[in-house]
Amino acid sequence: MFMRFNFRKTLLCVISALLLLSFGCGGPKRPKPQTKSAESTNELGPTIASLTEVFASVPIRVRGYGLVGGLNGTGSSECPPQIRAYLEKYILQHLSGTKVNVDELINSPDTAVVTVEGVIPPAASQNQRFDARVTALPGTQTTSLEGGWLYGADLYEAQQLGVSIKSLATVEGPVYTDVLDPAAVDFRTGYVLGGGLVTYEYKIDLVLRHPDYRIANQIRNRINERFGYETSAALAPGSIELRVPIKYQNSKERFIQLVKATYLMQTPQLVEKRISSHIQKLAGSENKNANAIALEAIGNACIPKLAALLNSSNPEVRFLAARCMLHLGDTQGREVLWDIAKDKSSPLRLETIETIAGSDTRQDAASLLRGLLRDEDTSVRFAACEDLIRLNDVTVSQKPIANSFYLDEITQSGKPAIFVSRQNQPRVILAGAPIYCRSDSFIETPDGTITINAPAGAQVATIIRKHPRRPGVVIHLQSSLNLADIIQTLCKEPAARPTEGGPGLGVSYSALVGLLKQLVDGGAVEAEFHAGLLPGFRQARTIPAKNPQPGRHTDVPENPSNIKK
Repeated sequence: MFMRFNFRKTLLCVISALLLLSFGCGGPKRPKPQTKSAESTNELGPTIASLTEVFASVPIRVRGYGLVGGLNGTGSSECPPQIRAYLEKYILQHLSGTKVNVDELINSPDTAVVTVEGVIPPAASQNQRFDARVTALPGTQTTSLEGGWLYGADLYEAQQLGVSIKSLATVEGPVYTDVLDPAAVDFRTGYVLGGGLVTYEYKIDLVLRHPDYRIANQIRNRINERFGYETSAALAPGSIELRVPIKYQNSKERFIQLVKATYLMQTPQLVEKRISSHIQKLAGSENKNANAIALEAIGNACIPKLAALLNSSNPEVRFLAARCMLHLGDTQGREVLWDIAKDKSSPLRLETIETIAGSDTRQDAASLLRGLLRDEDTSVRFAACEDLIRLNDVTVSQKPIANSFYLDEITQSGKPAIFVSRQNQPRVILAGAPIYCRSDSFIETPDGTITINAPAGAQVATIIRKHPRRPGVVIHLQSSLNLADIIQTLCKEPAARPTEGGPGLGVSYSALVGLLKQLVDGGAVEAEFHAGLLPGFRQARTIPAKNPQPGRHTDVPENPSNIKK
C-alpha cells in the first residue's frame, strides 16, 4: 500500500511537471527553472523576475519563397517543381478574379524565384514592419534582382519550413541591391527594406516557476497597479499574459525589464529600504543600469534621492539618474541630459539623444536636435535627423517618391550632408537643404544608362536615361540644379509609353543611392555622403513562435537544397 501510494504520488508529480513545461503543440521547450535570485530571499522581498520566467521576448527567424518581377531580362524560368506548385497556388489565391497565366509569369525572363528571409522582432506587434532579404535560388540563371519588385510572399518559422504550418508574416515591395561597395556587390541578393509585416500580435507571458493561483493573482494585481489596468491577466495558476502599454510600444524591451524588476510586496518601509539600496548600488556598483531599472520600476517615490545623484562626479551615474527621472515624468535632470548630448567627448551621446527624443516634450526635444544638426559627429547628426523626422518637426519637408522611398529635406545652417537609409524605411535625407548640383558637371553611371549633364553657366541639368532593354529608346528630361528636383526627376514614375517622356525616369532606389554617392565623389555636389548600415540577420536565433495564432494553413515546399532537380 505504501509503495502504491508513493508510485501514484511520483506519477502525479511527473505529469504535473510535464504540464508545466508544455505550451501545447508548436510551442518552444521551456528552459530549466533557474535558481532564485538573491533578491527573492533577502530583506527587500521577491521581484517578479525571481518568481517567473519571461517568454516570447526573442527574435524569430522566418523564411519563405516569392517571385520578383520587373527585372528587364535578368531573371530566369528555372524553378524546382515543389516550389513552382506552391507559387502557383499562392498566386492564384492572391489574384483571385484576375486572369493570369501563372506558368508564363514564372517562366518569364523578367521574373525570378527567390528565397525570402527575415527576423520578426522580439514581442512584435501586429502590422509591425521589418526588413527582409531576398536571394535568387541557387543554380538558376538569374543574374540580377536590381530594380525588381517582390510581388508578395508568406513567411514561416525557418526551422519548420517544409511542413503544414501557419504563416507568421508577409512581405512585399521594391528590392534594394547594394552597390556602394564594388568589391562586395551581389546582384543576386537584395533587401526589401521595411517590407515585412507581422500578421498577428505576439504575447509576452510570465510563467511561474511554482504554479500558484494566489501568487499569479498577486503578480497580476501588482503589474496592473504599476503599469495600468489590463496590462496583465492571470490565465492559469502557472502563467500570466502581458500587454505592452501604449507608453512602451517603442521600448518593449525596457518594459519587460521594468516588469521583471518590479517587487511583489509593497509597504512604505520596504519601499524606503529598496530605494536606499538601489541608490547606493547605482552610485557605486558595476551593474548600474540594472539598479536604474529597479528604481524606475519602483516609481516616483525614488525621485528625491535620484535628484541627489545629478551632481555625481561619475557621468554614467548622472546620465542614468537623469534618464530614470525623465522616464518617470520629472524634468529636473533635463539639463544634465542636454549637457551630455552636447559633450563631444562623451560615449553616452547617442543613448542620451535617444532618451531625450523619446521622453522629453516634443518642443524641447526638437530644440536640442536642431542644434545637433551642426555637430561634427556624423552619427550624432544622422540620429538628430531621424528623430526630427519622427517628431514631424517644422524644419522637415517630406515627400513620398514613386511608392518606393521618402525624400526628406531638413533646413539647417551646418555643412550639407546626404544620408541614405539601408534599413527599415528607405529614405534619402538632405540635411542642409537646399543642396545644389554644380554647373559644369557631367556624371555617367558605370553601365552608361544614366547621364546627368549640367554645362557651365547652365541653370538646368539634362538627365538622360537609356532604356535597359531597348537600346534605341533614350529619354531626355530637364531639372533645376536643386538636388531634390534631380532626385524626383530620376525616380518618379515615367509616362505610360517610354517614348512620351514624363515627370520621371523610374530609376530605382538602389540605383539612386549609387548615383548620389557618385555625384558627391565626382564633385558635382558639395556635400558629405553617408549610408546607414545594411540589415543584419546573423544575430537572430531560430526560435519557434510560442502559442501559434489562428491563420491560414498553407503547404510550403521543402528547402530547395533538399529538392532533387
